[in-house]
This record gives sequence, C-alpha cells and structure tokens, in this order.
Amino acid sequence: MAETNEARYRVGGMDCAACASKIDTAVRRVAGVADVSVSVMAGTMIVRHDGSSDLKAIEKKVTGLGYSVSPFAGSAVLADDHGSHEHHDHDHGDHAGHDHDHEGHDHDHAHGKTEGLHGHDHGPMAGPWWQSRKGRLTILSGAALIAAYAVGHLVPAIAPYAFIVAMLVGLVPIARRAVMAALSGTPFSIEMLMTIAAVGAVTINVGEEAATVVFLFLVGELLEGVAAGKARESIQSLTALVPKNALLEDNGQTLEVPAESLAVGAIIMVRPGDRISADGIIVSGESAIDEAPVTGESTPVRKGVDAVVFAGTVNGDAVLRVRVTASAADNTIARIVKLVEEAQESKAPTERFIDRFSRYYTPGVVMVAALVAVVPPMFLSGAWGEWIYKGLAILLIGCPCALVISTPAAIAASLSSGARRGLLMKGGAVLESLGKVTMVAFDKTGTLTEGKPQVTDVVAFGRREAQVLSRAAVLEQGSSHPLALAILNRAKADGVPVPPAFELEALPGKGVSGKVGGETLDLLSPSAARERGALDGEKDARITALNDEGKSVSVLLVNGAAAGLIAMRDEPREDAEAGLSALKSAGVKAMMLTGDNKRTAAAVAGMLGIDWRGEMMPEDKQRVVVELKRQGFVVAKVGDGINDAPALAAADIGIAMGGGTDVALETADAAVLHGRVGDVARMIELSKRTMRNILQNITIALGLKAVFLVTTIAGITGLWPAILADTGATVLVTINALRLLRLKGQ
Repeated sequence: MAETNEARYRVGGMDCAACASKIDTAVRRVAGVADVSVSVMAGTMIVRHDGSSDLKAIEKKVTGLGYSVSPFAGSAVLADDHGSHEHHDHDHGDHAGHDHDHEGHDHDHAHGKTEGLHGHDHGPMAGPWWQSRKGRLTILSGAALIAAYAVGHLVPAIAPYAFIVAMLVGLVPIARRAVMAALSGTPFSIEMLMTIAAVGAVTINVGEEAATVVFLFLVGELLEGVAAGKARESIQSLTALVPKNALLEDNGQTLEVPAESLAVGAIIMVRPGDRISADGIIVSGESAIDEAPVTGESTPVRKGVDAVVFAGTVNGDAVLRVRVTASAADNTIARIVKLVEEAQESKAPTERFIDRFSRYYTPGVVMVAALVAVVPPMFLSGAWGEWIYKGLAILLIGCPCALVISTPAAIAASLSSGARRGLLMKGGAVLESLGKVTMVAFDKTGTLTEGKPQVTDVVAFGRREAQVLSRAAVLEQGSSHPLALAILNRAKADGVPVPPAFELEALPGKGVSGKVGGETLDLLSPSAARERGALDGEKDARITALNDEGKSVSVLLVNGAAAGLIAMRDEPREDAEAGLSALKSAGVKAMMLTGDNKRTAAAVAGMLGIDWRGEMMPEDKQRVVVELKRQGFVVAKVGDGINDAPALAAADIGIAMGGGTDVALETADAAVLHGRVGDVARMIELSKRTMRNILQNITIALGLKAVFLVTTIAGITGLWPAILADTGATVLVTINALRLLRLKGQ
C-alpha cells in the first residue's frame, strides 16, 4: 500500500465502548481502509485509507448503525454536541468559514436520513435530555407501556396485543440497529441480544415483561448518554476558556476582532479583568495574572515585559499590550485539548485486555443462555416456558457494555482532570504506567532549582554590606549575564542606590572594572583577584568555604584592595522540598542528575535530601537512566529542555517540566505545565487513583452480572432485573469514573 490518507469524522450518539467497536468493525470492512480509531469520549473517528476507499460508503455504514457522522476539518476541535445546533466550533479557529458550512450541511443531511429511523440519539445531550431523539423515544415507549397497562385493565382480552404494540414502539428502532450491526460484522450486539430476548418473551407469552424490558433498556441508554456527555464536557470546558474576541491594535486604532483571526506577531490590548485571547509575550505593562483556569495555579502570578502569557488566563489590575506568538489552533489550550484527545484514543494495556476478553465473553454467554434454555427441558424434564425465560434473562446479562467502558471512562475522566490541573499525560498507557514508577530522576537546573542564580551572601571587609552590594551593582548595570542580573535584582530588592559608572570595561575571563566617584572598582573572579595579590589567607578561606556550599563567588576590589565578596547560587524552587517528600511518602525514590559541578550538585542535593550525580553530559544522564532500569526500577525522568531529550526518551516515562519547550512536550510522555516539583507526585497519585477506580469498575461490572446470573438460574430474578443489571452496571461504572474529575489536593 503506497500512501495513507486520513479522514476525520465527528460521530454523534456513541455512549459506550460497544458503540465504538461496532463502528470500528463495520468501517474496517470497507475496501481500502487500513486502520480505524474511534474515541467514544472525544466523539471522533479517524479513518486511515489508501485513497481508493469510497468515503460516502464509510459514512453510510456509520449512519446505518444509527449514529450521526460528519467529516470535520482540522485539529484540536472537541467533539461537539451534535444534538445541538449551536456549533461551538466557532470558538476554535480551526474551521475556515466554508469548511464550517460544509460541516453543518453534512451534518443536517445525516440527521435527516437517520434520526427518524434509529432510536440512537445523535450526540451527547446538548439541550435538556427530553428534547434529544433518545429522550423522545424513551418517553414514547414509556407512554405506550402505560397505555397498554390501561387498555389491558379495561379490556383484558386485548391486553397481550396492547403490550406487543407497546413493545414494538421501542423495539423496532433497536432491531433495525441490531440487523445493521450484524450485517456489518457485529452479530452479538446488545441490540441483537435485546431483540432476541424481547421476541422470545412474546413467544412464551410474557409480552408485558418484554415491553417493560424494552422501556428499561431505553432508560438505561438514555442515562448512559447523559453520563458520557458529562465526561466529554469536562475537557470541552477547557476550550470554552479562550475568549471569542480580541482587541487588536492596528495603525494606532484598537479594533475588536475574532480571536481566531489573530496572526502571529499581531499586538493585542488586554484590559484589566479581561481574559487574554491568545498566547503571547507582554510588550508593555505589568500586571498580576490569574492562571488558575489553565494551570490550576491558585495564586495570581505577577508578569511584566517579556513574560509569556497564555490564552484563557485572566489579566488582573493593569492594561497589557501583548504580542501574539501562536495562532488560535496552536495555543496552549488548543494543544492541551489535542493532546488529551489523542491520549484518549491511545489504549491502555488494561483496556486492550478487556476488549479481547469481551470478544469471547458475549458469545460465551449466548452459548450458556442457549444451553440453559434447551438442556433442562430436553434432558431433565424441565418446563420449556420456564427455562426459555431463564435463558432469555441470561442473554440480557451477557452484554459486556459496563465491562468494556470501565477502563476508557476512568481514563478519559482522569486525563481531563489532569489537564485541568496542568498535568498532561499522553494516553492511557502512560497513565497506567505512571502509578508503577519507583524512581524519579530529576534534572537540577530549572527543574529542582529556579534556573537562575540568586545572591545568597554579601561579605564585607571593613565596610557595610550595602556599600559592597551597591558598588558591585554599579559595575553590572546594563549587563544581561545571569550573575549580573542576580546582583542587580538583589540591589533592587534591598533598595540600594546604584549611581552611574564611568569607563566601564569588561575584562574577558576575569570580570569588569570601572570608576565611580573617584574610586576605581573591579569585580573579579577569585583567581583574577589572586593574580592581583588582593587576597590573604583569611579571605581565601572564606571563598573556599562558600565554594564548598556550591556557590560561585565574585570579589569586589576598591582601589585595588579587597572590599567584599558576593556569593551566588541557583537556589531550589520553593516547593522542591515539599514535592520530594510527597514522593518519598508515596514510596518513590528520587535522584538528581545534573551537568553542574560536583560541589554545587552536592550542596543543592544536601539541602533537598536527595541522591545525586554531577558533571553529566546528556548521554551520561541517559546512561544512568538505563542503569536504573536494569536495577529493576521503573524510572520517570523529569527535565525541562533539549539537553534532557535523550534521557526523557530512555526512561519508562519522560516528564517535561515547566512552561514546556516544544521539544520537551513532543518527546515526553507527560508534562507538568507549571513546573511544580509536587506535581510529579500528584501525577503518580492520579494514576494510582485511576487504577483503583478501574478495578472498582471491573468489580462492579462483573460482580453484578455474576449475582444476577446465579439468581436468574435459581429462578429468583427475571427479565427486567436482568436488563437493570446491565444498564445499571454501565451507569454505575460511568458515575464512578466521573468521580476522578473532582480535583483533589490543589
């Protein structure tokens, strides 16, 4: 097969994994289709084909099964409520005008054809549930059932027929879907089991129960639809954060334009209290920015010129002018949404196992049901009616819906909940293995530490500390070197005056010199100061002591004599210690890998109480990660930049830290958007919670079935408890999974 094309569709009406597998099976049978991936949670289908496929035939297959389908152009658009005609897509800047109309048209066309025929509602409930197709069918079926009871009461002779009519109201759409599914390669669908059970019930004269079961089945499907819609909304709410309009500066005027039309490089104005409408860099103004909507960070962050801001965050107290750095389809939120969407489509190992299991489970149950119906009457002189009835009840228990959705529902809820706290995980497999991590290897600079040096000590010889700091700052003004910035920041923080200097001169490899108020000043490295003979034994001892603490030292000379020392170090992040102890209490070991010198590494590691390796090149970090894996650890590597890429790739799980450079986001399996050390522990905890949730779900699904299987054979429960066991379990499992959306532990 030479080339592969990709067609993306939005599919409405899927609310459990059985729906997805029916569509998958049907579409795979179309000639020329290479691969299909259907995501229930995102409401999407991606078809990879060799170009020879008839795309209309693919759409026909899907509409035939009772779902709405429409091609969609583009990337990070979330499954939209296809039951609604509001089209929230406009928010996402992905749809050029004509594309959009095309989609609308297609979608109505699909609706017109299929809605009347199939009892499957199209899309998660957009409006109130009773306005959806599924809701109306359920109400109609319920009304027919009540009418049948009334008629049967008044004219008992026609009661059986009344119930058959009531049953057919709900069953005809179900049976149509069953036939379509069987023709497309899914003979054992829940609709088929339902149809056989209902028809069988009529033949053994329990029409009343058959009608009730059909009604309960529809109620269950309706509840599933509502629950699936809830799970989808959680991640959709992210896209709603980006405002629709922006204030664009154009030739000295300010115009209101759609946010999706903003070009990279445009300058926008953001008023106090407004949501920022694009990712960008502040050009003028300084303000406190509330990033909680995007990152979950509760305290507003002060940001000034050259700081990066994200779309969807809220500007606090001052007017900002922002230069746009990403188009709407590419901003942080759109990328998060796209990552979460793709992640939901990549299956976890547990999910794959359950898919395989259910493939044998349903036919197995059908066999058992047939044996229960036939063996006792034929060989053990049981009553035909009674045993056929039991067989039909077992048929209904056999639907694997609850079991199949147990994993994807939990994983989708978890991925969404993580994304809303700035924890991105690329897929179910990543989410599943995070909980098994036993060793986290951290990069030092910018991950465990702030990534920029700070002045830690000012030592004065025979004068005041403020004078030493002031004179050092005089020499460093105008420089953008990190060590110079550290000195200037400290001088600003301490309110020390910084008079202008004359004859400033850089001494390559040694330091800087200049003149102020008749004094000649030099700020030098210790070795350059020694060359000038400015250091005695006592001062040298002070420098060595500071060096041993991992600090770099500059010596200030005034008129050639040592006047003081300034020591600097890249200090740990505020939350580093708390984050590491959270890992420790979760039973996970931590280690620091850094390219920095051994003294600095030892000092920082000592403050944080963590194992370390220093003076490492990127390939050394990768080697250590491989060694740790060989020792039996499941290793997560946390890093913030390009130099960590090899180690990130070698680890079991690579986690990108911080605002996420694109390289880190692409190569990593997961990302911590705020760069908080504690978020690594939160991610591991979220994974463990998810795996516990999946286990509970599987227990609920199989447990309920087992109980009803036994009670049915014993003759305690009948047809309608059996359907409750199925749809009830599905609803319980979905609701349990939705608990993961509640954000714990900010």
